[in-house]
Amino acid sequence: MLNTITHGTATNRPPLVIAHGLYGSARNWGVIAKRLSDERQVTAVDMRNHGNSPWSNTHSYPDMADDLAEVITRIGGPADVLGHSMGGKSAMMLALRHPHLVRRLIVADIAPVTYTHTQMPLIDAMRGVDLSIVQRRSDAETQLASLGVGKALQSFFTQSLDLANKRWRLNLDVLGAQMPLIMAFPQTDALWPGPALFLAGDLSDYVRPEHRPIIRSLFPKARFARLAGAGHWLHAEKPREFEATARAFLNAAPHG
Repeated sequence: MLNTITHGTATNRPPLVIAHGLYGSARNWGVIAKRLSDERQVTAVDMRNHGNSPWSNTHSYPDMADDLAEVITRIGGPADVLGHSMGGKSAMMLALRHPHLVRRLIVADIAPVTYTHTQMPLIDAMRGVDLSIVQRRSDAETQLASLGVGKALQSFFTQSLDLANKRWRLNLDVLGAQMPLIMAFPQTDALWPGPALFLAGDLSDYVRPEHRPIIRSLFPKARFARLAGAGHWLHAEKPREFEATARAFLNAAPHG
């Protein structure tokens, strides 16, 4: 079972489950989760091989979708589901594999396609940190900087640093080995007929016009929106705008 952080208590609105992106954790979504919990219970998860969730030898989207299905079943679904990047692909696969568990779907800055760029240099950088001499997060950030990692990602990565045990909470070996699966999206004949919002940053090229036919073939009720001035990390760059857009979609009338 995935590790979860729950905000708020159950209300007459469906619960919301949040799935983070690659190298992230439930804690990354704390601010938005807390704000949205004024109207509903919000459960942010640590995806497998991340945070305080169990490590596994696989990191496929069907596996991650089944992990989310287990969480929703435990909290008493169906649930609304919000996923960013890797978590967005997992949320899409959840809706396609377990349609009865998902009421509304928000996919943040990702499409159900294979991307050609690689995240391996970032894994190599984290592997390159000598954790034996790290006493505080700033020590690891200094080493990451020397390995070419930018300031924002230094801070982001060190949130997954277990200082007491001098280890990463990220299963870097499996994430590296499974990177081709993470960058891809499984072929499927399924479709999910529920309301889906594909919310992208207008400075990001992760969700392109040519992706829309693919998205609509899987999610025929898909709607598209972009956040001005935001890139791939749209929820961190424009948190209030992201929250307002998500809230409006989640609270919309069934046929609105």
